[in-house]
Amino acid sequence: MKAIRSKAALLLTALTALATAGLAAAAGSGTSFAADPVGASRSAGPADGKAAAAGLEKVDGFGSNPGALGMYRYAPDGLPAKAPVVLALHGCTQDAATYFEGAGWQKAADDGGFSVVAPQQEQANNANKCFNWFQSGDTDRGKGEALSIKQMVDRTVADLDADPSRVFVTGLSAGGAMTASMLAAYPDVFKGGAVVAGLPHGCANSVVEAFTCMNPGVSKSASAWGDLVRNAAPDHSGARPQVSVWHGTGDTTVAPKNAEESVKQWTDVLGADQQADATEELQGGTARSDYENADGDVVVRSYLVDGMPHGTPVKPDEDCGKAGQHFLDKICSTKHITADWGLGG
Repeated sequence: MKAIRSKAALLLTALTALATAGLAAAAGSGTSFAADPVGASRSAGPADGKAAAAGLEKVDGFGSNPGALGMYRYAPDGLPAKAPVVLALHGCTQDAATYFEGAGWQKAADDGGFSVVAPQQEQANNANKCFNWFQSGDTDRGKGEALSIKQMVDRTVADLDADPSRVFVTGLSAGGAMTASMLAAYPDVFKGGAVVAGLPHGCANSVVEAFTCMNPGVSKSASAWGDLVRNAAPDHSGARPQVSVWHGTGDTTVAPKNAEESVKQWTDVLGADQQADATEELQGGTARSDYENADGDVVVRSYLVDGMPHGTPVKPDEDCGKAGQHFLDKICSTKHITADWGLGG
């Protein structure tokens, strides 16, 4: 059972007036970044009929699950052994089915030949169902929600005889911030990741810091950001996952500065400088910038979508996701993300 962090819980009351600045602000609802109320305990919620309707299977008993998350999974019919695995992490106020459907992950999986694992935050853990990206007890290797998500990977690799060398992770907002932390804590597990409207790993270690990180954002040197990643898995000496960073320039919930700081963090970790080696204009006013390491490999990609507010860019008229709250009709991010990973159908 996850330990209670009373300081964060007590701050919830004091921060009520600030809640509209949270990750659900664009939805018009207040956001709590607190953990459990004082004295509460964490337990996974019941099976979600909405997830089943979306084609997601609920998976129970996938490990000790110290973060008390729900696990949902989609595997296309006839999926062969040694297929890749993609984890898709929802944002605040969302659930596994909402993000799976909204971002178009079922079609991507069908076309690309991979399974999708959709972790789900439970309201008992966070009032607005945000992954607790601002608490080290949930982002550190071997702890809390991070370990629960890692256990979902292990279960899926075992169940589906999936390829453990081709596991990827992406997420929106709080899910994007947790994506960054999973890449930092488990570089031996993930081959690539995509942070959508998220934040650098290690930006916040409290509720108060979370608000500052979100907007206006926090500046650090590239090496300082990089050290936060390196210190998350200090014994790791192997290859690290490639990273893409997606952000709308009109995002007032998680300021676009976080994309800039994320690029600084990951270029430092992956051996690139902060000067883009190539740029390209894409659909929907999207500017793509590539950052190469000394071998000429693109290790970091930045996608900045002009004027886009907080959310995941989709393209419904190209059969890519569904436009709606936090799913914005601009460009098919899911298609580009999977192509960057070599999973395009």
